[in-house]
Amino acid sequence: MDPLAHHFLTLAYNNAWANHRLLKVCSRLSQNDFSAIRTSFFPSISATLNHILTVDWFYIDALERSIRGEPINHQAWKFFEADEPYKTCDALKAQQRKTDQRLIAVCQTLDAKLLKNSVDISRHDAVQTEQMSRLLTHLFQHQIHHRGQVHAMLAGTPVSPPQLDEFFCADEAALRADDFQELGFSEQTIWASQ
Repeated sequence: MDPLAHHFLTLAYNNAWANHRLLKVCSRLSQNDFSAIRTSFFPSISATLNHILTVDWFYIDALERSIRGEPINHQAWKFFEADEPYKTCDALKAQQRKTDQRLIAVCQTLDAKLLKNSVDISRHDAVQTEQMSRLLTHLFQHQIHHRGQVHAMLAGTPVSPPQLDEFFCADEAALRADDFQELGFSEQTIWASQ
């Protein structure tokens, strides 16, 4: 696999792992703590996590369509019709996991040529076109940004925030083994194509 394509694949796996760790902790919150008004860009842990998910849907749909050679989704704004499509953490966690799998599948198809392809994104009054590598980088940055906000909000709850600032250091494989087992990941799967 092309080294840059492989790097994006490792980012997709790391993203899924970070979401898993964060949502596993959030699922221990009471429903009141999950939806309580807090100080952040979005007004609650629930609202922030739902925002991560709906934005993932929006961009992953555009990426998948580009890879398949399909036309732009002019109905993409429907992904945002509900501000919080999932009211409980368990329901949201299940959908985020499915979405993370879609992003991993996108990244498994990448090569140097595909990373240079254009992706059309439906905006309210125009079509935005971005290079696939730039759009993927934007998506990962978006997720990291908002997971950090949830991490900070967790500090005001009875549940301690998880460590999220790691990126697959080889010496720390044992520390993520339980999470990987829960996710069905393996070190070999992630690093085999390197």
